[in-house]
Amino acid sequence: MASRLLYVMDPMCSWCWGFAPVVEALAEQAAAAGVPLQIVVGGLRRDQVAIDAAARVRYLGYWQAVNASTGQLFDFDHGLPEGMVYDTEPACRALVTARQLDAPSAWTLLKLIQQAFYTEGADVTQASVLVELAERAGIPRIEFAEAFDSQAMVDATAADFAWVQDLGIAGFPTLLAEREGQLALLTNGYQPLEALSPLLERWLERAANA
Repeated sequence: MASRLLYVMDPMCSWCWGFAPVVEALAEQAAAAGVPLQIVVGGLRRDQVAIDAAARVRYLGYWQAVNASTGQLFDFDHGLPEGMVYDTEPACRALVTARQLDAPSAWTLLKLIQQAFYTEGADVTQASVLVELAERAGIPRIEFAEAFDSQAMVDATAADFAWVQDLGIAGFPTLLAEREGQLALLTNGYQPLEALSPLLERWLERAANA
């Protein structure tokens, strides 16, 4: 089995947004060594009730902590629109759908979903919003919408969630390096690029010499 990086994340996880520039740089570092990166969705929240004022204040506190630690930008005024139900399954399923239809576009779609949610105040739990973003990522609208609504994609998303739970991964972002079926943990939680790039380099060297 070839080597690869597995990025275990959720597009509506604020620390994953904070980690976005770091993982992009690590993906480029790995790609230069011929090692691809695959997104695995973790399923952060499955809330079924709309965000109220108290919950919004709590979530914005998380956003402020991420902004302070990472410098990533957030729209604190318009983010987390009132009435939004914080269920991350649809956004996760959008990434799984993109991964199935056109794997490279999943990375583009991830960035578009994160930007829309964190910097544009969009409700990315809505299928109409996700279809629009997928089209911007280069996936034909009709093809994406049909696949997104299919039971096969619901099941594939649930399979990602189950795999993450079975590994006991409790926090995002998590970055795993896989070689010959063996998983190595590069990080569980946010770390800056200067901490992770040398770790990845050592793993890539070992993988190349194996």
